[in-house]
Amino acid sequence: MAWTSQTPIHEPGTLTIKKLNLFDTFNVVLLTGCAVLALYPFVYTVAISLSTAEGAARDGLHLYPRDMTLTAYKMILGNREILIGYANTIGRTIVGCLATLLMTCLCAYPLSRPEMPHRRLIMVFIIFTMIFSGGVVPLYLVLNGLGLIDNRLVYVLPLMLTAFNTILVKSFFQQLPQGLGEAARLDGANEFYILFKIYMPLSKPVLATVGLWTVIMHWNMWFDGLVFIDSNSKQVMQVLLQRIVIESSTGLIEKGVINPDITMFTPETIKAATIVVTIVPTLLVYPFVQRFFVRGITLGSVKG
Repeated sequence: MAWTSQTPIHEPGTLTIKKLNLFDTFNVVLLTGCAVLALYPFVYTVAISLSTAEGAARDGLHLYPRDMTLTAYKMILGNREILIGYANTIGRTIVGCLATLLMTCLCAYPLSRPEMPHRRLIMVFIIFTMIFSGGVVPLYLVLNGLGLIDNRLVYVLPLMLTAFNTILVKSFFQQLPQGLGEAARLDGANEFYILFKIYMPLSKPVLATVGLWTVIMHWNMWFDGLVFIDSNSKQVMQVLLQRIVIESSTGLIEKGVINPDITMFTPETIKAATIVVTIVPTLLVYPFVQRFFVRGITLGSVKG
């Protein structure tokens, strides 16, 4: 008796539809609901920022702009103080990201080498900084002693090297074949050449991951600008956003953000437009590095 397979054979190029069971259906509905809940605040903010005063004041869901106008964005982008804060934020993000990647690699590379003396003791000190912190007051005294108060370098230097990034990149370096460095040394290459020409080009996933974290961290940081910076010309956008969100109409008029002669907006539309202008650059950058994110995390966390 010949046995025949009961599995249906599909022709190449045909579309097969898999039936969802009850558990898969529940997951799809649940995750779709969570996605809608997470997306609605952003949609609401964009809709309010593009609406007129009357449209923003209407009740109900704001899924689209009502009586669309760009007045709020024109006022935001026409304010000199906001543009300066935007430029300071972009500058600190670019310089901070590059400095973090450079210093993290310079610190992680020797720690990944098994022949480095006392590397375990050094790792203990690095991990210690992840658990204990001196606090804001000692940090302020140290930065003041270094002359970094009301200095743009305060945005970059204290955050240039973190323990978690160092451990992650060190673990990734340890996954690379050790024979690559040994072969380069036999050809006369020094350690800097091995790091910048061999290790770093092979570490794009973990460097993209660390770079993404650093960009988001610098872009969203506001506490250091609020505490350590006194000059308005050195403030970052997030500090100005915090002030705009909590201030009333009178305060916005005094800052020159609101033109009292124009009535097609409310303070809520100004605040919403400021929030949108602040988060758009992050939304534009994330899709280009997202594909490295999971790979950089998993490959960099196998070994400690």
